[in-house]
Amino acid sequence: MSGKQLLFLILAPLLAILVYASTFIVYEWQLALKLQLGEIKRSDYAPGLHVMTPFINNVKIFDGRIQTLDARPERFLTDEKKDVIVDFYAKWRISDVAQYYRSTGGDINNTQRLLEERISTALRNEFGKRTIQEVVSGERREIMEKLTQTADTQSSELGVEVVDVRIKKIDLPAEVSENVYERMRSERERVARDLRAQGAEAAERIQADADRQKTVILANAYKEAEQLRGTGDARSAEIYASAYQKDAEFYAFYRSLEAYRKSFGQGDVFVIEPDSEFFNYFGNSRQ
Repeated sequence: MSGKQLLFLILAPLLAILVYASTFIVYEWQLALKLQLGEIKRSDYAPGLHVMTPFINNVKIFDGRIQTLDARPERFLTDEKKDVIVDFYAKWRISDVAQYYRSTGGDINNTQRLLEERISTALRNEFGKRTIQEVVSGERREIMEKLTQTADTQSSELGVEVVDVRIKKIDLPAEVSENVYERMRSERERVARDLRAQGAEAAERIQADADRQKTVILANAYKEAEQLRGTGDARSAEIYASAYQKDAEFYAFYRSLEAYRKSFGQGDVFVIEPDSEFFNYFGNSRQ
C-alpha cells in the first residue's frame, strides 16, 4: 500500500466526521437554534440542510408542532366562596425559539410547569368573578375564550403561543355538592310554582272568557228562537184567520170534528146536555 493510499484511508474518515459535525438537518416540524459558546447566534432556520462551525457552534433542535398540556385537577374559589374542582388542558406551540430557550432552557417539562402556573392563575381570576351556576352551566364557553386570550398574552414572555385552553370537567367537592343541588332544586321548584300559577291564571281567564261567550251565544240563540217562534205563530194565526174568513161555516164544522175525535175514546163517559152547543154538528142532519 502506497503512502497516498494510506493517507487517504486516514483522512477520509476524518473528513467524513468533519462534514458530519459541520452540517445539520432541520425538518418541516422542527425549529433550530444555533449557539456559539452558549450564546444564541441564529434562530431563523428554514427546513433543509445547514452548516455550522464544528466544536465552536452547537445546534438545539425543538419540536415546532402543537403540544398538549394535560394539567392536574385543581381547586378554585367562586364568587360565593365555594370550591370547585377543575380539570383542564391546553394546546401550545413554540412561537419564538430564541425566547423559548432563554426563558425555559429548552426544557419541555419546565415549559409545561410555567404554562400551568399561568393558566391556573387566569382560571382562579375568572372563577373568582362568577357563581357556581355560571361556571357550571352558563358561561363555560366565555371562560375558555378569555382563558385562551389571557394565557396566550402571559405566555408570550416564554416564547410560546397558547392555541387553546379547554375545561374538561368541573366537579363540586362532596361537602359543597349537596348544598348546591338543594339550592338548584329550590330554584327549579320556585320556577315551577311560578309557571303553574301563571298557567292557572291563564286557565281561569280562558274559562271565564269561554263562559261569557257561552252565555252570549245562548242568549242570542234564545232571542233568535223566540223571534222565529213569534214570527211562526203570527204567520200561523194569519193563515188560520185567512182560512177562517174564506169559509167560516166549514171551519167551524172542521173544528167540531177535531173536537169529537179527540174527546171520544173507548170507554169514555160524558155527562152533558144533548142539546148543548158541543153537539151542534153531531145530531143535526140539516147542518
